[in-house]
Amino acid sequence: MSEPSSNHILTELDEALTSLRDRVLHMASLTTRSVTNALNGLAQRDDDLCLKAIADDEEIDQLEIQVDKEGVELLLRFQPVASDLRRVIGALKLGPNLERVGDESVSIARRARKLIRHEALPEVAWVSEMGVQAMQLFKDSVDAYTRNDADLGRSLKERDKPLDAMNADLLRRLLGQVPENPEHLRGYLNLTFIAGHLERIGDHATNIGEEAVYAVEAEDIRHQ
Repeated sequence: MSEPSSNHILTELDEALTSLRDRVLHMASLTTRSVTNALNGLAQRDDDLCLKAIADDEEIDQLEIQVDKEGVELLLRFQPVASDLRRVIGALKLGPNLERVGDESVSIARRARKLIRHEALPEVAWVSEMGVQAMQLFKDSVDAYTRNDADLGRSLKERDKPLDAMNADLLRRLLGQVPENPEHLRGYLNLTFIAGHLERIGDHATNIGEEAVYAVEAEDIRHQ
């Protein structure tokens, strides 16, 4: 039996890389939908949207397992080098970040469901504002990976700092509300936790941006 030609092997490698990339993008799409539903469920006091965000988590977890499996098999079978190797490594590192964003989304949805059971708090608007910023960071991180946009990926670390500041400011403002409205303490605590989940989504977005830079330029910017 003749050995497969180099062109045939390259075609199979390209197909495997495309399949892996599509799997990651599908995972990113589901994660984006989950976060969007969780935030809309919070803002609109819609329990069904919160449940949809929670329901997406199992498929996101399964996709992470599939990404790991395909990525490792691709490395063992083709032993890619240079940019192809970085693409595989990037996909393997994106999977856990996307899965954790999905986890943060579930946590937000669960806290939102607790808030929905009680009277509406005007302070939810403060957290929703933070949610807009976190969501934009996450979407841009996925775009940086999708479009091989190193500049966009590089910009995310600096853009995450205002989100951290928003989280700290929101905590101070909510604590300031407690003496005036002690009956809403439990609700304020839930909002505080939601803000923390949003801050961590920003961190994961930064990680994804760093992997996009590495995949395109072979530069590790994690500790610069």
